[in-house]
Amino acid sequence: MRDKIYQQFKAQVDTEYDVVIIGGGATGLGAALEAVTRGYKTLLVEQNDFAKSTSSKSTKLVHGGVRYLAQGDVALVREASIERGLLIKNAPHLAHNMSFVIPAYSWFDGIFYTIGLKMYDWMAGRLSLGRSIHISRKETIKRLPTINEQKLSAGVLYHDGQFDDSRLAVNLMQTICEHGGIALNYMKVVSLQKNVLGKVSGVKVQDVESGETFNIRAKGIINATGVFTDDVLQMDDPNEPRSIVASQGVHLVLDRSFMPGKDALMIPKTSDGRVLFAVPWHNKLVVGTTDTLVEGISLDPVALEKEIQFILDTAGQYLVKAPQRSDVRSVWAGLRPLAAPTGNNAKTKEISRNHKIMVTPSNLVSILGGKWTTYRRMGEDVVNKLEEVHQWKRTQTATKHLPIHGFKENPDENNPLYFYGADMPSIQTIANEGYNETISESLHIIAAQVIWAVRNEMARNVEDVLARRTRALFLDAHEAVKVAPKVAALMAKELGKDEQWQQAEIQSFNTLAKTYMLN
Repeated sequence: MRDKIYQQFKAQVDTEYDVVIIGGGATGLGAALEAVTRGYKTLLVEQNDFAKSTSSKSTKLVHGGVRYLAQGDVALVREASIERGLLIKNAPHLAHNMSFVIPAYSWFDGIFYTIGLKMYDWMAGRLSLGRSIHISRKETIKRLPTINEQKLSAGVLYHDGQFDDSRLAVNLMQTICEHGGIALNYMKVVSLQKNVLGKVSGVKVQDVESGETFNIRAKGIINATGVFTDDVLQMDDPNEPRSIVASQGVHLVLDRSFMPGKDALMIPKTSDGRVLFAVPWHNKLVVGTTDTLVEGISLDPVALEKEIQFILDTAGQYLVKAPQRSDVRSVWAGLRPLAAPTGNNAKTKEISRNHKIMVTPSNLVSILGGKWTTYRRMGEDVVNKLEEVHQWKRTQTATKHLPIHGFKENPDENNPLYFYGADMPSIQTIANEGYNETISESLHIIAAQVIWAVRNEMARNVEDVLARRTRALFLDAHEAVKVAPKVAALMAKELGKDEQWQQAEIQSFNTLAKTYMLN
């Protein structure tokens, strides 16, 4: 697919785009879909793969943000609760309602959390996913059979959303292209271009694979590069002050035996004042997250030992069987792009997840902060701002009720391919053409998924397939390493690559995978 889109891009390289978006994570994809569906000629470029950075490393929740309510950020909770409902309606193959249980170890806690969550329900209005209710000790244990029962008095049941982050990113890319936009991964912006008035008028981009460079003209440019926002701002003005604070969040993945029920666990207040989730996901259990201020910004951040131990220790306080390092199937770290606070002593958990839009004197529009749940609203807001900055005729959003590629209601989650939604029959057709071999029995990956990822999802290397098209690396890093040679061989045949390419890919993937392993 990428080759086809790349040729399309080259064929019209001399034309002027209305909107160029830099960054292919949640924010950039949301902005690009917003722009193209409003009728703007739109180009999105991403220096690596879609959702390579923060946007593939979330807690896999589409949520209003219970703890933001506790902080008094009512507007953010209201906005996120509405957007949560819209996403579940627009991408039901990827996002769904999930029930959460908060265990209460005192009478007061049970009443306190019940009252707070009633307000949480009320804010979602018609898009509420279900009523929050106080449940008995017996019902709490029934729903969380591995919960620590000592001093447990009751529980609170509430509803939020769950999704697959990088699968949504891929489907958003496909939706953008289907509406006439161009979205390209492995296309790096190397500089901004300006006109005689000093206003941004285009970008110079380099195709990472071929090395070819192109000068692209644009009427408006949006910087949606997340934790790399400052890099683009400094292309615009080398003296631009720092706008981003990076906060690292770590997640551990365990077998479902640690919490075999359908409900998720929410621990409302950990020793560092955060919340901790244990959430069933793709037949595993995702536990996290942490909130650690970091200085260095990297595409592949690594979990710190203290973060790993914090999650293990906290989970161990609430589960009958305390997880050990040897139980961890995968560990990953993601960086949250937070708008920098004005004071020097603000803690990352206290920095608002509200997004922030900045406009430089050159008319470069940058959006930072935010979270996956509000990706659509962020796109709407930043395109509105672009229209305002350039004094374009105001247009209306068309994304509130727009089905995302793959849209399929009530998917059968017992089918290992359910998250492909409407694309499932096409993948089955590929399987029937000789690609029915099982690549991973434990993760239910077949060869047809690799071929589909190359042909229809712009996968270019083994990591793209095993980390973001399937979620193998995030679910079981050792299993991902085991199947990497098969994936490399299939991709090499499909892409016309040689044995040397295969070996380089396997080595590169194995190096990355080691950072996802604890043993």
